[in-house]
Amino acid sequence: MGVELDDKDKQILEILKNHSDYTTRQIAKKTLIPPTTINNRIRKLKQLGIIKRYTIDVDDSKIGRGFKAYILISANLLLLKKEHRTQYDLAKSLKKLDFVERVDIVSGGTDMVATVKVESVSEFDKALLGKIQGIEGIDKTQSLIVIH
Repeated sequence: MGVELDDKDKQILEILKNHSDYTTRQIAKKTLIPPTTINNRIRKLKQLGIIKRYTIDVDDSKIGRGFKAYILISANLLLLKKEHRTQYDLAKSLKKLDFVERVDIVSGGTDMVATVKVESVSEFDKALLGKIQGIEGIDKTQSLIVIH
């Protein structure tokens, strides 16, 4: 069951989604809510687990990670079961790779989707063929290259 949020909480969250670096005073100025109230509500939203973390939006091309792909992964479920491992364990193994930004376990024709960011096609080749496909429990992969 979800938590009921009032309009003030929704306003605060909307501002923080786009400007997580705003101070309490800046949010107060935008919402016309007193800074003390803003502070208390943000604290409450954190305690309730609604605000999980603050993050930044990085221009990946400027830090050598301008090549992005989604990798659809089919797990070898029989092997995982035999080794007393799960898809969660496989996802943890993938997340340890520095070029893997995210791993989601999904339903449908594939078991997982990994988001990978690297510098170039040749780096992607090394990442996919040299590392990801070598992980025990991965049966097959299909890559979707992001073009825009």
